[in-house]
Amino acid sequence: MSTRSGANGSLVGGSRGRLLLSVAVGWFLVLGMRFVLPALLPTISNEFDLTEASAGFAVTVLWVTYAAMQFPTGLAVDRVGERLLLVASAVLSGLALLTYWVAPTFTLVLVATGLFGLGTGLYGPSRGTLLSRTFTDREGAAFGTVLGAGSVGAAALPLLATLVAAVYGWRAAMVAVVPLFALVAIVLWMTVPPRDDGTHEGPGVRRTVRRLVASFHDRRIVLAVTGATLMLFGFQALTAFLVTYLHQVKHLSTGTAGAILSGLFVVGALSQAGGGLVADRFGQSRTLAAIAIVSVPPLLALPNLDGRLALAVVGSLTGVRMSVGPLINAYIVGTLPDDVEGTAWGLLRTGFFAIGSLGSTVVGVLATMALFDEAFYLLAALTVLAAVIFLTLPARARPSGAS
Repeated sequence: MSTRSGANGSLVGGSRGRLLLSVAVGWFLVLGMRFVLPALLPTISNEFDLTEASAGFAVTVLWVTYAAMQFPTGLAVDRVGERLLLVASAVLSGLALLTYWVAPTFTLVLVATGLFGLGTGLYGPSRGTLLSRTFTDREGAAFGTVLGAGSVGAAALPLLATLVAAVYGWRAAMVAVVPLFALVAIVLWMTVPPRDDGTHEGPGVRRTVRRLVASFHDRRIVLAVTGATLMLFGFQALTAFLVTYLHQVKHLSTGTAGAILSGLFVVGALSQAGGGLVADRFGQSRTLAAIAIVSVPPLLALPNLDGRLALAVVGSLTGVRMSVGPLINAYIVGTLPDDVEGTAWGLLRTGFFAIGSLGSTVVGVLATMALFDEAFYLLAALTVLAAVIFLTLPARARPSGAS
């Protein structure tokens, strides 16, 4: 049985509008706080005397634990529904942030980071399937709105965290948002309805895996996941080390570098909101390819520029690549069969987030080898490859689904 609803109706207003707002605010916090760690890396590295490789590994821990939760969360979506998982994500993420307060060593910082990654990992698959089944008529715009809110959080929260850290220390910056996570958990419980179509029983892990393996014969899924993985690898690496690169190589202050990182996410938020509307009109494949192509020049230019203004403009423009996120999410989720959608989506997300999480470690190793500039050329080359893949991506036709 299909779980789709809301074939008609506006994006805002009524119960759908309240649901969209609560999910967007939750993603604002979840995504925003995941980029506080990279913004504070120079301060944390100084305290614990870390190399770039060690700092990059810390970001990898955050994203690989996030990736590890994608498949079990997707499995749970088909059994318990999105409401419980979204609320649990907000509660567990808030509790995980508290552990930074009692983390006097880098090892314990890694433990806290891993716990936060696990907590936030509950949000992504649940958010994706909820939006896809609720906003079938405005899917691209709904994904763009929510992911755009996350980009605003990723712009605002790291910048605010650096200001708090300058006065009260980086641990205080981590725990300051815990009350907001508690509030979001309450709002999500009130606005997200439970599923009422029997999908909570689930299709079984073996059957789901067989269905997913069979779907690999569908070139749409293979190409979409490959392109998403390449773009995510570059995104993780870029956001993990942009502040460090601008501070160490381009000799900007950490405050200025942090502001440029915020600019990246502002551009990302604007491009995500606009990208969803463009894709709804002109198609996802051509829009994805165009975004990837436009994302290459800023990566190539960044190592060859100096001066605060030039670096601020080009560094911010690297955020255009973020508009791939809502479009490729909607494409993949909409291509998967209805009856295994949540589980299959979670398994796919585990794969491409796990591979993407290695981006920060790879760039960290290159930086330790004094190849920081070359790392940006590598990211540009991977983005070109993603653009080629998106150009060959077929138009999506929703499968009939359950069987």
